[in-house]
Amino acid sequence: MSKEIPLKLIIGAMSNEKGVSEDLIFEAVAAALVSATKKKHGMDIDVRVDIDRASGTYNTYRVWTVVADPATNEPLENPLTQITLSAAQYDDPNLEIGSTIEEQMESVDFGRIAAQTAKQVIIQKVREAERALIVDEYKHKVGELITGVVKKTTRDSIILDLGNNAEGLLKREHMLAKEAYRPGDRVRAYLYGVQTEVRGPQMLLSRTCNEMLTELFKIEVPEVGEGIIEIKAAAREPGVRAKIAVKTNDGRMDPVGACVGMRGARVQAVSNELAGERVDIVLWDDNPAQFVMNAMAPAEIVSIVLDEETNVMDIAVKDEYLSQAIGRGGQNIKLASALTGWTLKVIGDQEAKEKDQVEATKLRDTFIEQLNIDEEVAQLLIAEGFSTLEEIAYVPIQEMLDIDGFDEDIVNNLRGRAKDVLLTKAIAKEEQINDKSPHDDLLEVEGVDKRLAYALAAKKIMSRDELAELAVDDLVEITELSEEEAGKIIMAARAHWFTNE
Repeated sequence: MSKEIPLKLIIGAMSNEKGVSEDLIFEAVAAALVSATKKKHGMDIDVRVDIDRASGTYNTYRVWTVVADPATNEPLENPLTQITLSAAQYDDPNLEIGSTIEEQMESVDFGRIAAQTAKQVIIQKVREAERALIVDEYKHKVGELITGVVKKTTRDSIILDLGNNAEGLLKREHMLAKEAYRPGDRVRAYLYGVQTEVRGPQMLLSRTCNEMLTELFKIEVPEVGEGIIEIKAAAREPGVRAKIAVKTNDGRMDPVGACVGMRGARVQAVSNELAGERVDIVLWDDNPAQFVMNAMAPAEIVSIVLDEETNVMDIAVKDEYLSQAIGRGGQNIKLASALTGWTLKVIGDQEAKEKDQVEATKLRDTFIEQLNIDEEVAQLLIAEGFSTLEEIAYVPIQEMLDIDGFDEDIVNNLRGRAKDVLLTKAIAKEEQINDKSPHDDLLEVEGVDKRLAYALAAKKIMSRDELAELAVDDLVEITELSEEEAGKIIMAARAHWFTNE
């Protein structure tokens, strides 16, 4: 049933009053009429209201959804809004599950109750639209510095007014320890996320993250903002001390000097913004050892030992620089570790020498015991840089022949003994992992002895074909063979591919 009412005029007035589009008002009015219709009938039914936007007339329809026929004697889940497929197809055989059936019903008048409901819906939709606009505006600013005015302070956070009904949330853990704010203070912070709340979206801010520091340098140092200088890494103890690693894409420019500025003006401006946080500017280097040396400056480093498997560096510094290298409360070494990505362990020069002596003695005793050689030969091997049995067994023969006093017989004897010890260890280990025995065809490959076969099996390379599929670099990494030796073994493993077998 259609009702002629001045709905068009009402909607036009609402649109002008709320400053929203008529489309939004029509949707709100339709929702209000649906709600009023359901209340009138006192049932949880599905209703659709169709409004003619030109004339302002509207019709109301009750809606059922077609569902599958339930099992025998089982009722429909919601008979007020559902109809079985068999019943629906009685009138229209083309209907399918999921289709809808509509039946026109009496429309309610757009009276006071419906108008009030429409008003509430409109207000809600306006709020949702405003929130969506705020979220859309600020989600593109994530990763930038933004400034706001302190609106409210609590023990755990402060609320910033960002303008246009947008609020920023700066939690206590994202504030510098020395900072205290009062309403009306201006605050600059890094936007790291947008959080949607029932009472409105909030911009999540931080002044303690590493990105806050790098963004400040982009502002204070034009070369950073333009990409001529790149900040490769940053580490902070917020409000106290920080380190950044910089690299230039222009070989004529000193990146450290550019970031410091004339008389330290640029780095001082960043420090002032961060409550006096001291910032060390470090030159980036692709060589990890050199990068660590730059990060530890001005402490004078005597030696560095890298362990790439554990990502640990043992650093020895002159004893007089030890306290400076570690820093108050370990601050300097912690920041250097965070900046470089390596776990750094610092010891004094004298302690390092004592440690090296202990390790050398331990290695000497290992060589004497396992290779059955005298102390003089063991010391000679250590002096030439040999530190494992694998190196003795598999380094190119010429490297050992270059050692004074070593002839071919001595070298072959040492290599044989080292391989025997390694084979014994591999077999002992294999006995603990019974499912990793090498296949017979792996042992038949030229250049593969038992020790090497068991070492490969421990890495799940059990057969000749699995060995043949390896790259040279892979085999070198697994076995510590030279590239030349690894290449020969792989080609021998592949030889059967080219025969008639």
